[in-house]
Amino acid sequence: MQAIYLDNAASTRVAPDVLALMTEVMRTAWGNPSAAHPQGAAARAYIETARGRLLAAFGDRDGRGDIVWTSGCTEADALAVLGAARTRPAGAIVLTSIEHAAVSAAAKNLETAERAVVRIEPDAGGVIDPEAFGAACRDAAVAAIVMVQNEIGVVQPVAAIAAQVRAVNPRCHIHIDAAQAFGKIPLDVSQLDVDSIAIAGHKLHGPKGTGALWLRKGVALEPLWVGGGQQGGLRGGTQDAPGAAGLGLAAEIAIREFALARMRWLELAQTAVERLVARGVAVRSLIPDLRRSPHILALGFQGVPAGALRTVLSSRGVYLSTGSSCAERDAKPSAVLAAIGLPEDTGMGRLSFGLDTTAEEVATATELIADVALELRRG
Repeated sequence: MQAIYLDNAASTRVAPDVLALMTEVMRTAWGNPSAAHPQGAAARAYIETARGRLLAAFGDRDGRGDIVWTSGCTEADALAVLGAARTRPAGAIVLTSIEHAAVSAAAKNLETAERAVVRIEPDAGGVIDPEAFGAACRDAAVAAIVMVQNEIGVVQPVAAIAAQVRAVNPRCHIHIDAAQAFGKIPLDVSQLDVDSIAIAGHKLHGPKGTGALWLRKGVALEPLWVGGGQQGGLRGGTQDAPGAAGLGLAAEIAIREFALARMRWLELAQTAVERLVARGVAVRSLIPDLRRSPHILALGFQGVPAGALRTVLSSRGVYLSTGSSCAERDAKPSAVLAAIGLPEDTGMGRLSFGLDTTAEEVATATELIADVALELRRG
């Protein structure tokens, strides 16, 4: 049996059209985009086409922001959080306690340098209260919020949170980590009063090593490093024309396919849960459909060790992610799962879908998941 890949929240397969475009750029436009000759112009043209595609995917129809190309969402998050904090030497950094490490580690870096950092806890459903977050930002320099939490898929009310922050502190830099949100749930910068948004190419069938920061015009950031002055001095270094082209096209495809993909992902999740319950597996969805991104289904398996579930499934050709709220021998406990009250005897399995995930794959995978969960619980 061919392996079944249900770990698209970790990374996706590059779309065929994206791969073809990147190959074309590498074959025909290998010049330095900063060069004045025709080869440089050809590379620049691909980057500018990608910029237009990405701005359109962000819903930026009136030129309120621009794109900074990065090596991924981690760099984009660091540029936004560290770059904004360093241009604002006074004021705390406010973030949620369930951020991806790309943001939480940047905040820890600042905290080590004796910058005040405030972490806001979610409620029992994993959701951040906008009023509580806003109240913590009265004197903040930077506020950072993950739009879709990567482990459990819970969607945060970022528009309401941003509105609360603006109401108490209009000068605070508001940053959104949208690695798991972009192309998965509605995201329109014309409806979000924020300063920056970070995304990653490999989360939406684009290439690894590519990312972008949407940055509102007029917002000051200190670059992470200096160099040749590319991208307005915000990110020195020769620009990656094939990577930008691939990310731009992947974003365009993700937005074009969004409506149908959302419905299909919800159907796949429903099928998975129904099949597991029908097999007698003690399982529950950790986040209700209305509160989660449709591509992430986090399931709690009572009496099943997460690490063992992952290992056995992998040996049988089903690839997914797992987690636990208590420490296992081969993994550290998840603060996110502890925050939502996942019992210590319950392992979490995260099924995450991509544009290329099929109903047949999910049906086969859930039968195997049921087999393994029942075996482990008996054992």
